[in-house]
Amino acid sequence: MLDEMKKILTLVNADYADLRYERMLDTKIDFDGKELTLVSTNVTDGYVLRVLKKGGLATVAFTKKSDAKKAIKTAEENAELIGKYQKEPIRLAKAEVINDTYKPNLNIDPREVKIDEKLTLLTHYNQIPYRYQKIATTQMSYEDKVREKYFVNTEGTQIEEDLITTRVIGSIVSQEGTLTQRIRVGFGGSDGYARVINREAEIEEKTKLVLDMLKAKPVTAGNYRVILNQRLAGVFTHEAFGHFSEADIIEESPSMRQKLQLGAELGTPILNIKDDPTQTNQLGHYKYDDEGVRARPTRLLKNGVLVGRLHSRRTAAAFSEPLTGHAIAEDYRYPPIIRMGSIYIEPGQDNFEDLLAKLGDGLYLLNPMGGQTSGENFTFAAQYGYEVKNGKMKDMIRDINISGNLYQTLKNISAIANDLVLGEIGGCGKGQTNIRSCYGAPHILIESVVIGGR
Repeated sequence: MLDEMKKILTLVNADYADLRYERMLDTKIDFDGKELTLVSTNVTDGYVLRVLKKGGLATVAFTKKSDAKKAIKTAEENAELIGKYQKEPIRLAKAEVINDTYKPNLNIDPREVKIDEKLTLLTHYNQIPYRYQKIATTQMSYEDKVREKYFVNTEGTQIEEDLITTRVIGSIVSQEGTLTQRIRVGFGGSDGYARVINREAEIEEKTKLVLDMLKAKPVTAGNYRVILNQRLAGVFTHEAFGHFSEADIIEESPSMRQKLQLGAELGTPILNIKDDPTQTNQLGHYKYDDEGVRARPTRLLKNGVLVGRLHSRRTAAAFSEPLTGHAIAEDYRYPPIIRMGSIYIEPGQDNFEDLLAKLGDGLYLLNPMGGQTSGENFTFAAQYGYEVKNGKMKDMIRDINISGNLYQTLKNISAIANDLVLGEIGGCGKGQTNIRSCYGAPHILIESVVIGGR
């Protein structure tokens, strides 16, 4: 395949070109309540060609090798046209020339598991909540997605890499009278099918929690000191801070670039944030991005000071900053854009009990349930939480909205635990869908957060 792709690139008349081919295998099984609604397996493939010519960078996606010449002609013409309207010619940062094949270590390759075995597993998981009274319905899905990627460019790089994601996701709904409560379920990863087997205990735990939520009291709106658990703190890190670390988000905003200059003091001195796709066995792991650039750990915040950001080859050149290997595409239909890999708050010195003692009176909030950001302001929902009195967890609470300002919140983080967890289920919908975008954190204590009921 790589030799065929290199032959295609010899037909390109441009300053630079790269070609990515992918074969994608996607298996999906869905339950809506007790009804099986989908069992599907799809195999698709295609190419993405990028051409840099006369200061313009253009992309063409095509599915047939026989369409390569037409795609090249279109890409060259589009690149020249784009170049005429650029304020500054597009440049690409110099990248290492790589020749490598990378296959991840898998604990049971999902491609070797029969689909009826996957259906049996999901059926078993979906039946667990119905053993309990007051469970109204469920939604449960199994998915494995395999991207077999091939990449070449005119600089001499050639890479083969597989990305394999396996997951079970869904929700459980409890009901008593007119009151309903929903809790999310999810587990999986990028290291094989073994991640999703023998997870009954987690389904049981979530079922009991969603039943307890029927008895929980709605939170009283106000301003609180709060502890966020790892998943909720991870979502905050990804949504409220992480996207501003992506160079393409801020490059056309002079005010944001001014606020987010390297060296800016954004957070409390105990706060350190990193994005690291190189950690094997984590959901966000990859070795090379979709520009053929080697992924590398990138420290974004050190002792509260902004020290780095995430780049493509284009933005690294535009910002005169180092390459990071964070240009990722959803699949063969799309060009790469800047995406987080595995972003997380680095662990601190305290344990969870220390945080509870430091909190004294406040709220302990757990797990995300949707949210949004608008500029530097954010609003998230927590699935549930607990009142904390004198450092002890008390009554369960529900209907929790969290809102605040990014910069104020970063400076209000007063303690960080030593119990970092990276999520097994992530995802990001920026421009394209990236199911492997991973985030996490330890427990964190925030001094002032506005809480409202949903």
